[in-house]
Amino acid sequence: MSAVEKEATRVAVGMQAAIIASQGVTVVERGNREPEVIESDEGTTKPTSFRVDFCERERRRRRSEYTLLLLLLRKSYPQTLIIPTPFPSLRRVMAVACQDAIKQLSARLDEVDEQLKATFQNVHQGYPTATMMRYLKAREWCVPKAHKMLVDCLDWRIQNHIDDILKKPIIPADLYRAVRDSQLVGLSGYSKEGLPVFAIGVGLSTLDKASVNQYVQSHIQINEYRDRVILPNATKKYGRHIGKCVKVLDMTGLKLSALSHIKLMTIITTIDDLNYPEKTQTYYVVNAPCVFSACWKVVKPLLQERTRRKIQILQGCGRDELLKIMDYDSLPHFCRRESNGSSRISSAGADNCYSLDHPFHQQLYNYIKQQALIQENATLRKQGRFNIEVPIADTEGTKVVKKLESELHKVRDHSGLTHPLNCLHISGA
Repeated sequence: MSAVEKEATRVAVGMQAAIIASQGVTVVERGNREPEVIESDEGTTKPTSFRVDFCERERRRRRSEYTLLLLLLRKSYPQTLIIPTPFPSLRRVMAVACQDAIKQLSARLDEVDEQLKATFQNVHQGYPTATMMRYLKAREWCVPKAHKMLVDCLDWRIQNHIDDILKKPIIPADLYRAVRDSQLVGLSGYSKEGLPVFAIGVGLSTLDKASVNQYVQSHIQINEYRDRVILPNATKKYGRHIGKCVKVLDMTGLKLSALSHIKLMTIITTIDDLNYPEKTQTYYVVNAPCVFSACWKVVKPLLQERTRRKIQILQGCGRDELLKIMDYDSLPHFCRRESNGSSRISSAGADNCYSLDHPFHQQLYNYIKQQALIQENATLRKQGRFNIEVPIADTEGTKVVKKLESELHKVRDHSGLTHPLNCLHISGA
């Protein structure tokens, strides 16, 4: 069994377990016999079965993998036992389990008030099923947890007027330019599959030209513009639903002085983890220095396997690897280098996707200004302060940031270094 098959089978088992657990059904292990009708916690009777892709003719070949799956399931759901019945199609298992989970979550969402339903439309943009799947994946296909996560997200959006955030420009223009010059992020193009490619200058972002609240506002605006404009336009252009993006993280210039940004990193990470889950297909890390290498060894064990699979650390600027998934014109400017390391693209002007002069940022800022003018009593002159309440939660991302802060403190205390550490290029993930 390949690694992909193993993981697919594990996910299928996990989904079924979560569904059974959420229904309050006690499942009794009966080998390969048909399950009997069992009393549920609600006092009703229903036939229950737990099917896994484990055909009789494959039993000997897959026995060890299957045993591991049973142990994993029992550890994750100690109150639930499974029924290993023959079932020939893993794809069908996953499809049935997925559909059942979506139906349950959809039924729960039907019971929320109209205000939550209205903001949910802004979230799903015409694709409610795909959106529910994102939250189910983020909560390991546990319906009650996914429901709570989604409702909490909708409440957060209402309380912070996120549906109107694209009508709230950061003004004056000089302040917005300062934000763009110090919070380096931009859209460089699209992958061959049609996914937007976002470049993020992790190492060179100084985050010292505006307030924390203004950086958070800018980050959320880019998220919302991506979800409401960029992804729907890509879906229309490529003729299929596109709901995720690709991110290229440039570590050039990463310093230990980045410790001063930990608070802002924690806020942004928390917002993304809780309110924009499963929006990135792959993170490509390029130009990784020594300090990143040290931190990655510490952070990697803290990440869930699902998250680790999304992260790929490329050698150098990653040009050759990235050209496998996108055309040259979509490469971020910091990846357009020849083999001798020289750059063919200027770091300023419209070629730099971070710059306010880049078409993406011009379109984004003009869109926000136009929306503000359309909104009654929301002219630029009356634009006031826009505060975002950050939900408090111990997410995977916040755990990573805290651990990263601890390790960076250790490195700084032992070495006293604050200069860029660009001595090592990392190959492999």
